[in-house]
Amino acid sequence: MADLTRREFLRKSAAGMGALAGSWWLSGCSRQATSTPAAPVNPAPTLPPTEAESSEMADAQTDQSEAAPAVSHPDLVVGRGGEPEALVRQSLAALGGMARFVKPGADVIIKPNICVAYHTYEYAATTNPWVVSALVKLALEAGAGRVRVLDYPFGGSPEEAYARSGIQEQVLAAGGEMEIMSKFKFLATDIPEGRDLRQADIYDDVLRADVLIDVPVAKHHSLARLTLGMKNLLGVIWDRGAIHRDLGQRVADLTSRVRPTLTVIDAVRILTAHGPTGGNLDDVKKLDTLIASPDIVAADSYAATLFGMQPDDLAYIQAGAAMGLGRSDLANLKIEELTVGG
Repeated sequence: MADLTRREFLRKSAAGMGALAGSWWLSGCSRQATSTPAAPVNPAPTLPPTEAESSEMADAQTDQSEAAPAVSHPDLVVGRGGEPEALVRQSLAALGGMARFVKPGADVIIKPNICVAYHTYEYAATTNPWVVSALVKLALEAGAGRVRVLDYPFGGSPEEAYARSGIQEQVLAAGGEMEIMSKFKFLATDIPEGRDLRQADIYDDVLRADVLIDVPVAKHHSLARLTLGMKNLLGVIWDRGAIHRDLGQRVADLTSRVRPTLTVIDAVRILTAHGPTGGNLDDVKKLDTLIASPDIVAADSYAATLFGMQPDDLAYIQAGAAMGLGRSDLANLKIEELTVGG
């Protein structure tokens, strides 16, 4: 038989000791001890480790004790400048990348604002088509199994609104699907955390999706003052009229049940007056800005400042923060602002 190497000898000796110890422990568990003492077991001789083996053991201990440092992502990213797709890509990269939110095989729903069929995207009543298509691309690149884009317009048919907004063309080109929201999928749903709104007919697929990305255009609203991320969720319920009583609290109540994985606010063009439908280019301001956060309240809070407002100026932000749905204390958030190249 060939001579054992030093490493093999140590390993076999340790294995032999473990087997003997295990045999003794098992026999002790399976029978009662007798008055006759067991014969002593003489362990195999051990040798001190060589310098190389000591180094290997030290390295192994170091590898186990040094855990990878936790990655600290910003609470919110604000991107400025550049084309819409570059804005989305660089802002999401700064937030940790789309793979942080979309896992391989995920069923993803993207909810833009496609409220009317009256105007093209230049009027800032609907979400920028290239912002939406960039999110579709990123979700697919992250391995999403399916990416659907949908909304429930109140002005014109969905087919007309999808086409007129320019979103349909860009989404299909990016590899996503445009879904017409069927009336039969709006199901009565309890809202356990709701303080005023306790039930609503909510589009069931939105609740069942693995990932919901909320991507509103930032715009003026005659009742709510602004339509942002939380207000944009009214497009997933059947009876929006019921929300408009005690609007601020009820928008927050709905948000407690329909919680987006990610909120991306399109402020490439914002509508400063005569919302939500607009119609006058004099009311549109081009900012080339994007706000992204997993915290919908934080995203809305920052977006309010683009209109010269503070978070407390919007009732639904106040209510959402009070319910613990997110944070509105911008001064204490970790915010990363970046200038985006072309």
